[in-house]
Amino acid sequence: MKRTSTRLADGREILYYDADDGAARAVPDTRPLGACATSSEVRRDPLLGDAVVIASHRQGRTHHPPADACPLCPSTPDRASEVPAPDYDVVVFENRFPSLAGDTGRCEVICFTPDHRTSFAELDEERAALVLAAWTDRTAELSARSGVRQVYCFENRGAEIGVTLAHPHGQIYAFPFITPRTTRMLATVAAHRARTGGNLFEEVLAAERAEGTRVVLEGEHWTAFVPYAARWPYEVHLHPHRRTADLTTLDDAARAEFPRLYLELLRRFDRLFGVPGPTPYISAWHQAPVSGDGRDDFGLHLELFTVRRTADKLKYLAGTESGMEAYMNDVRPEDAAARLREVASR
Repeated sequence: MKRTSTRLADGREILYYDADDGAARAVPDTRPLGACATSSEVRRDPLLGDAVVIASHRQGRTHHPPADACPLCPSTPDRASEVPAPDYDVVVFENRFPSLAGDTGRCEVICFTPDHRTSFAELDEERAALVLAAWTDRTAELSARSGVRQVYCFENRGAEIGVTLAHPHGQIYAFPFITPRTTRMLATVAAHRARTGGNLFEEVLAAERAEGTRVVLEGEHWTAFVPYAARWPYEVHLHPHRRTADLTTLDDAARAEFPRLYLELLRRFDRLFGVPGPTPYISAWHQAPVSGDGRDDFGLHLELFTVRRTADKLKYLAGTESGMEAYMNDVRPEDAAARLREVASR
């Protein structure tokens, strides 16, 4: 993998990741851009203790541009985009409308392909491996930054999720705090360790593999399963068999197998409902805090779920979910797993 780092016209960093070591990507950004204006702050909820980011400047961010004005496509002689090069494999750059910036962290955009009309599920294994390498590189670099507590790599796909740019892309957040969901996981894992001496991530994975009814895919180094208490109608967790804290410590064997299993999982999601078009989803890497705070007991894993519950119905987070964080699932996890096993890609 070759990494090329350069700057956009307003000073933001952009990094090209190429499978070909001979690729030349250091193309200047000629746009007349002014400096980014951000106003992020982190506030604490006094009752829950959760961190909440206030980022009012994001109201003016780019919203559903036409395909020929997509800011994530490569630049052309007639139109300059966020990516100055005329082509790329995988590219990462600082978000022009970040939720987190400066002392409050960093937000990056990662584009998986220059092809506006495709999706992650349609990538080949080599490109998926390059995306994994880019996620890993960004996790390592952002984790080393002062004030960063946790790095989060994720993809939102589909207008139903709230995506405002249709180009295949994800995001990488460097948080100045440990996220509320991870904080809850860490507390549960620590209590289990104190009570039993065991690791809860390892025991959950072992139990799912042994019981089997919720397993969707199993490789030599990864297992994908629908969790016992799934919150979403179709939700899958993908765990490496050797527990590790984050992407930087994932072993070579698991790294090599990941593209095949992950692409198969995404393709099954696209076949779930038998309707044209891709299935909307959120794909989220759960990584340990950068240091301390239970890092040694954490288990890296990916959580993938869709907001669709049938071909023509969405799962809304209404009164119980949004108001009380009490999830009501319309599909038995065992039935969801069976359906995902049935729709193996051909």
